[in-house]
Amino acid sequence: MGKKKQQGKKAPPGEDNDDFEAALREAQADVPSVQEESPAPAPVEEPATEGKEEDTDAAAAFLVSMGQQTTKSGADNKKKKHKKKGHNKGGENEVEEEIPVSSKQSAKGKLIAERLAKQKAEEERLRQQREEEERRIREEEERLEKEAKEAEEKRQEKLRRRAEKKAEAKRAGTYETKKQREQRLAAERRRAALQGMIPGTKKSETSTPKSAQEKRSPPAEIKAEPPKQEEAPPQPPSEEKNDEIIPPLPAPAQEEEDDALDDWEDAADDWESSEQTLKIAQLADLAHQGEDEEDLADAELQAEKERLRLAGLALKEREEKKRLAEEERARLAAVAEEEKDRVNHEVETKIMAARAQRLEREKKNEEARSLDRLRAPICCIMGHVDTGKTKLLDKIRQTNVQDGEAGGITQQIGATYFDKATLVEKIKPVREFLESHEKKPSAIDSILFSQDSNLSDADSLRLPALMIIDTPGHEAFSNLRSRGSSLCDMAIVVVDLMHGLEPQTLESISMLKRKRTPFVVALNKIDRCYDWKPIEGASIRSSLATQAEHTRQEFQQRFEQCSVELNEQGLNVSLYWENTDPKTYVSIVPTSAITGEGVPDLLRTVLSLTQQRLAEKLMWCATLQCTVLEVKVVEGLGATLDVILVNGTLFEGDTLVVCTQEGALVTQARALLTPPPSRETRVKTELIKHERIEAAVGLKITGPNLDKVVPGTSVFVCGPDDSLDDLKEEVMRDVSALVSSLATEDHGVSVQASTLGALEALLEFLRNPGKDRDGKERAPIPVFSASVGPIYKKDVIRASVMGKKGHEEYACILGFDVPVDRDARAHAEEVGVQIFTADIIYHLENHFTRHLDDIMERKRNEARDIAVFPVLVRISPKHVFNAKDPIVVGVTVDDGILKVGTPLCIPHNGFLDVGVVQSIECNHKEVDRVKKGQECAIKIVNQANPTLTYGRQFDATHTLYSKLSRASIDALKAYFKDDLSNEDWKLVIKLKKVFSII
Repeated sequence: MGKKKQQGKKAPPGEDNDDFEAALREAQADVPSVQEESPAPAPVEEPATEGKEEDTDAAAAFLVSMGQQTTKSGADNKKKKHKKKGHNKGGENEVEEEIPVSSKQSAKGKLIAERLAKQKAEEERLRQQREEEERRIREEEERLEKEAKEAEEKRQEKLRRRAEKKAEAKRAGTYETKKQREQRLAAERRRAALQGMIPGTKKSETSTPKSAQEKRSPPAEIKAEPPKQEEAPPQPPSEEKNDEIIPPLPAPAQEEEDDALDDWEDAADDWESSEQTLKIAQLADLAHQGEDEEDLADAELQAEKERLRLAGLALKEREEKKRLAEEERARLAAVAEEEKDRVNHEVETKIMAARAQRLEREKKNEEARSLDRLRAPICCIMGHVDTGKTKLLDKIRQTNVQDGEAGGITQQIGATYFDKATLVEKIKPVREFLESHEKKPSAIDSILFSQDSNLSDADSLRLPALMIIDTPGHEAFSNLRSRGSSLCDMAIVVVDLMHGLEPQTLESISMLKRKRTPFVVALNKIDRCYDWKPIEGASIRSSLATQAEHTRQEFQQRFEQCSVELNEQGLNVSLYWENTDPKTYVSIVPTSAITGEGVPDLLRTVLSLTQQRLAEKLMWCATLQCTVLEVKVVEGLGATLDVILVNGTLFEGDTLVVCTQEGALVTQARALLTPPPSRETRVKTELIKHERIEAAVGLKITGPNLDKVVPGTSVFVCGPDDSLDDLKEEVMRDVSALVSSLATEDHGVSVQASTLGALEALLEFLRNPGKDRDGKERAPIPVFSASVGPIYKKDVIRASVMGKKGHEEYACILGFDVPVDRDARAHAEEVGVQIFTADIIYHLENHFTRHLDDIMERKRNEARDIAVFPVLVRISPKHVFNAKDPIVVGVTVDDGILKVGTPLCIPHNGFLDVGVVQSIECNHKEVDRVKKGQECAIKIVNQANPTLTYGRQFDATHTLYSKLSRASIDALKAYFKDDLSNEDWKLVIKLKKVFSII
């Protein structure tokens, strides 16, 4: 039974293999391909027959190993089937049969899995191999493409070179066309062929086909490949007819006929050979021509490479030479720099040595000073404008310089020299008063008066002379006052008795206190006291003694008032004859520049205080101390220097070192000129020439190239032991501060002045104009250019630049005490440049201010249509007179300024344009504008929308706004800034936000 069962289950031969292949195909159908994904496999159906159970189980085992599940495995079906049979026949056989079947199915599944894994690995290897092959093919194609490209480039290069060679041959006249070359080569070949057919060249009987072939070969000079191939040994004639029977040898008579026949055949062969040779030669010529061209291109390429190589070598050689040259230059520069440093060091050493010698010499001169020899003191007269400074000096000199001043105002610094005899004569009235009234000399008088009454003033006065410098009093000349006060040993401050201390007087006092310069106060204009009885040239004490009581009381009252003002400045003051402590108290001397009263007292006080307190300072020193006051151009003399010689001695022909705007200048003193005694350097008088002059004195120096000397700087004399470089450095030390005062700006007016000092004063005034009559600060006036001398056409051209830059208000020239050339005035009218000239700075400022006002008014008129004033208007509903075209309503100005021509709109109603204010009526009168809080009636015209109606598009609930824009705000800022208050500008800021103006 068991055996039968086994036989029934036994498979026929090859059944296992067929089952395996079927399972394999089934599994391969379910497994996704390596290259493309397939849908998920469907569940495996149960086999219909029992014979396929093992195959199904094997496939299921493979699918399980591959991670896939089936709906119902073949092993489960088989197990059920065995259970059913076992139930019928017993359970023991079920176990025995089940175990080997399971083992067989497991081995088949593993085998299938291994084979499929190998197949998958093989497919992967093939895929990688295919990809590698594709990559190799792609790289090969790229390489071939690159080589083809390079070959094409080489071919193009050869063609280019061939074209160049052809052009070169054409230029040389050696170029042949293809036809000409063929004709030449054909002629050569014919000549060669004829040479081979010369009679007498008998063919050898023993010639063989090989020798005949060699005879038909082309000439040796034609090296072509096809002939070389024909030189190979030919096959014998019998080779073509191998199957034929070789005939027997002919008889001798037949041999002769055959020889004759061979001669004709050889001749024919020779003609055929010549034709073939011609064709072969032609082909060889063409081949040679191509090869020659290629060889020519290669030769040209080699030549080009050689040329480039030689050019590279030449470039390297040039670079090497350049490098060597640069190294040599650097070495020479270093040597030159070294030499320069050495020379500079030597020069610096010499300068230092010369400076040390100069300082040592100055020190010895300082030590050699003595009280036995005093120089003339320099006294500076200062004060406010129109206090009588120059008039007072005129009275002392017995001259009338005041009338020569423009407007009676001192415009320049002038120096007056009084010798000792003149001074003794001037102070005589004081001594006469003291002797006549037997008054006890005051503390100041006792300085000059000795206890011996027989000793005269001339014997008591040890000063050789007195020099007085007159400085301007106007605020514009503060720099001139400063320059004069820095020179002076003593000062006279002139105060108007009627007005007390004034601004420039206070500035002068402050300047003197800062420089610790002693001074005397001259209380001028005492003759203006009521009922004053003048005594010409008398001592002030004798004049006061003769006045009425009420006059003396008025004088005393005004004197006390001035004393209080001086006390407020921190000064202790007293009348000079009541001053018991001159070191602590400032002496006051009443004077009158008209009658000369008090002038002797003023001179005596100045001389007494100078001799008492400044004796050590006034000791004469041999070291030169000279300062430039002014640079003037004098007719007949050219540019001259007005200088104050404080110490030392000047000689005609001295080498001078002075400071200019362009650096130190070395010049020569051609002449030393002084005015007569008691005359100013400013006054045109007959000048006295000196070969030698000692300090202290004011004089003129003439010489070359003095027009650019900077006033206020020192003058040095170069002696035999001095170094010019040392003196140049010394003279340029203090120039920076002076030059900075002449600095100009990028835009502004052009300024011309007669002298550099006047120019400095004008520039200072324009930059710091001070306050106007209403007490408001005046705006400074920028200066574009400044120069000294008359106004010429070139100055007008320079000033016209401002008009071209858009600064019309600055296209003008301010001329201070200068003439104007005729051509310059004519050109100024053409280019629109205004020229203002005046002898007084005040008037120049007034001219320019009017010029600015005129331009501003014209620009304001031009900008009236652009400028829109800010305003908020509220309509009164009870005063609507006309609702449409034109709209006439009564309004109240809530804020701002309402003007005729103001455009109105309603921002809260979509920025509705209401119209333009055509007229304003306030209190039954037409007005141009109304301000905040006022009520008025206005007429509004809207030409763009005449149908606009009050009550329809807008009503009284809408506030009317003035329609501002960026252009209108800019116009307000530029031309109407002063017309708007701070509240109006705040409204402008508010409206900017409403209209979104940036």
